Amino acid sequence: MKKKMSILDFKKYKEEKRKFAYVTAYDYTMASIVDESDVEVILVGDSLGMTMLGYDSTVPVTVDDMIHHGKAVVRGAKNTFITVDMPFGSYEISEKEAVKNAVRIFKETGCDCVKLEGGSEYVDTIKAIIKAGVPVMGHIGLTPQSSTMLGGFKVQGTTTESAKKLIEDAKALEEAGCFSIVLECVPSVVGKKIAESVSVPILGIGAGKDVDCQVIVLQDVLGMYPDFKPKFVKIFANVREEMLKGLNAYHDESVSGAFPSEEYSFNKKVDLSDL
Repeated sequence: MKKKMSILDFKKYKEEKRKFAYVTAYDYTMASIVDESDVEVILVGDSLGMTMLGYDSTVPVTVDDMIHHGKAVVRGAKNTFITVDMPFGSYEISEKEAVKNAVRIFKETGCDCVKLEGGSEYVDTIKAIIKAGVPVMGHIGLTPQSSTMLGGFKVQGTTTESAKKLIEDAKALEEAGCFSIVLECVPSVVGKKIAESVSVPILGIGAGKDVDCQVIVLQDVLGMYPDFKPKFVKIFANVREEMLKGLNAYHDESVSGAFPSEEYSFNKKVDLSDL
């Protein structure tokens, strides 16, 4: 059985140049499967808005949604480090509101940390949350909650100026106390430079191979989510195809009468002569 990572292990892994892996999970069953795997970290991401709730974006997701799914994941993955996203609107209004929501998510789910999107503009908010006793994972680059402001789901850091801003943001988040930082959808050379610029791990999703950890949505890596496939997604198992085969086989046998056979029926004799 794998040993659960701690907050201190993140920096230790980086110092030892030891890479690790990170996937999303949103329910008890999938979390329990990840827990049996070698994957070290789970994100209960607000991407559940699309993968679990059928929204077009992460924006409609609420704190209650995150707590509901976060609690299930924590119950299913006792040996895996678990992060829960702070959804849109839960930390932007004020530091007081941010701390209140972070503490609520941390306390009610039993997760190991919260994650929030944004760079240097959220330094004071991050410091306030950490001061309240909640560990924070940062998230820069493509930030889905504010993708409209960024012109859609586009690669970030493609100019010298924007790459410099990302490096500055990463340093600011490290100084604010983030123990790790998700870096999403940037050129590989930018991912490498940012990973070299800070002492905390850079957790890359579409950020190249030179970051400290790879992050991916579980439904993407298992070929379960057909609606959108980003360039950085590699399908490692086509689970959706196998699920459809199983469902159709079940349907065929149910309709033909082949299922349930004697093997799957209760065969105890009951006297019904008087009925």
